[in-house]
Amino acid sequence: MKKVLILGAGMVVKPIVTYLLDKDILVTVASRTKSKAEAMIDGHVNGTAVEWTVDRGEELDVMVREHDLTVSLLPWIHHIMVARHCISHKKNMVTTSYVKPEMKALDQEAKDAGIIILNELGLDPGIDHMSAMRIIDHVHNKGGKIEEFYSICGALPAPEIADDNPFRYKFSWSPKGVVLAGNNDGRFLRHGKEVYVPTEDLFKNPLSVDFPKVGKLDIYPNRDSMPYIELYGIPETSTMMRGTFRHPGWCESMDAMKALDLLTNDTHDFTGKSYAEMLAMLIGADNAEDIKQKVAGYLNIPVDAHAMKAMEWLGLFENARMGRRQDTPFEIVSDLMIEKMMIGEKERDMVAMQHVFLASYPDGTKEVIKSSMLDFGTRETDTAIARTVALPAAVGVEMILEGQIQEKGVHIPVIPGIYNPILDALETMDIRMEEEFGLPESEIIK
Repeated sequence: MKKVLILGAGMVVKPIVTYLLDKDILVTVASRTKSKAEAMIDGHVNGTAVEWTVDRGEELDVMVREHDLTVSLLPWIHHIMVARHCISHKKNMVTTSYVKPEMKALDQEAKDAGIIILNELGLDPGIDHMSAMRIIDHVHNKGGKIEEFYSICGALPAPEIADDNPFRYKFSWSPKGVVLAGNNDGRFLRHGKEVYVPTEDLFKNPLSVDFPKVGKLDIYPNRDSMPYIELYGIPETSTMMRGTFRHPGWCESMDAMKALDLLTNDTHDFTGKSYAEMLAMLIGADNAEDIKQKVAGYLNIPVDAHAMKAMEWLGLFENARMGRRQDTPFEIVSDLMIEKMMIGEKERDMVAMQHVFLASYPDGTKEVIKSSMLDFGTRETDTAIARTVALPAAVGVEMILEGQIQEKGVHIPVIPGIYNPILDALETMDIRMEEEFGLPESEIIK
């Protein structure tokens, strides 16, 4: 029997464990918290839980050597360490994370070892790449060109629970990661013009779409879109924008919090201070009296603005002592959000993804193509974010073990021989992109 090592037991890991165990594959889940790994294995005869931490390199070396393939679902910073062990023992590797330059630099070593290190095989990145490439290759095979391309994805609370709080958000995956992503900047190409969005402007002026069965969703830039012009093989495009979906209310609230430096990792001495006093310190006020009015004045927004209501709901205007010493605003605010905004056991989360293309053809015709996915889940079963991150990786692991993927080196899933069978397999699990062709140009994102 084939043996797979899975490193990590976070909020999106369980579906890949279940999938591989159901395929009669021996699975070892190594995690800092062994009980989490045991819960995922759920007593399956082919599963083994191991307590392990990233500082134990010798144990990792032995585990990698004893398995046919390693799946690293650790924070991305640890992937290079894992990859070096995989190269050393000539074992294939899968991750769901973005390829960093340090990983890309291992391409020749992986080829020399005769292995594939297949990255970005989750949701975003992952399903976004694969479903986009299927459309792009379809257009190119007809002799057409991609003139505009928007690719947007978001992990969100389902519409029926979105109004539970003013942020219209609940965490169904890495809470700190969601908040930390608000400190990214953005870069994209739109209508032939390269646009750079500094982090302080990330949530200003969001685009919006009316998503089927959901309603209005806002869009803000998702990191650097420019490399995808080359990765997707569309040098002809005048627009290449990757974005993130949020329910209306998130962008406005996060923009205000960023303006107050509430998401920074700057360390301050907050000993004995209340939340209101933290705000007073950050805006340079003498004291925390009438802090709502002072904050509204500092932001130059009405005291009853939506962002003000969101911060008040979070408790940032309260005189309660924080119980912090040397700390960062990011840690304090994200802890507050985690306390109040975790999704309930039976509440539904939602993954929404949409690609919007403007394609042109040699006969002069043009069409807008939309490819959309909407998936729901709960913590009681599997969340939508867990399903859509873990199952693409699970199918990829199975294909590698069965010899269906022959490529060697460092890859992402933009090759037809990889993306087509994975997308087809996902459809059997009700994870599918609904494609609409022949739409008028008026359907392009404005």
